[in-house]
Amino acid sequence: MTQPEDHTAPPPPDSDVMLVQRTLAGEQRAFELLVIKYQRRVERLIGRMVRDVDLVQDIAQETFIRAYRALAQFRGDAQFYTWLYRIAVNTAKKQLLELKRDPLIFQSQMKSAEDDETSSSERELNSNAVDHETPEAVLASKEIAEAVNAAMDALPEELRMAISLREMDGLSYEEIALALDCPIGTVRSRIFRAREAISGRIKPMLERQSGKRW
Repeated sequence: MTQPEDHTAPPPPDSDVMLVQRTLAGEQRAFELLVIKYQRRVERLIGRMVRDVDLVQDIAQETFIRAYRALAQFRGDAQFYTWLYRIAVNTAKKQLLELKRDPLIFQSQMKSAEDDETSSSERELNSNAVDHETPEAVLASKEIAEAVNAAMDALPEELRMAISLREMDGLSYEEIALALDCPIGTVRSRIFRAREAISGRIKPMLERQSGKRW
């Protein structure tokens, strides 16, 4: 009896799964492609936890080193970037714990975080401003942006990471649960609580502006 043909197309050679397999087979260039593909996203994720640019790059490098060493443990049950994000989060947390053991370095990090957040907000507002906006509208947008940033900074780390992965990186609840190593119900709760906290912070401002809401 003739067996039915398998019309399932093999994954493309540059897919994450194939790049992992090629790396495990000894092709160094394949892992370099994974680094190129995810380096900026990993650095952006780490940057929400550690603001010093040099330190972010060091932690990102350590993340990829750990990922490379543990690559044989990747089974493909989850997306590669979700697996990689989990390594990045754990690596950043480890670094933060080490920083807290040195008060001077930790205080420097916190000051750097405040300065970077301020300059980042200003750059975003300047890039989003358009010529026809009135000074009042620009001021209102700046106040809201600052309130959102302040609300994000005030969140506990587990809430801030969950809402960031959802809103900024676009991860699904399932992917966030894998990245943060927690139940999906916990992820939903953290995101809900984060949104409630941010909404409560900026709602009075938005109520003064008709037609706008969080």
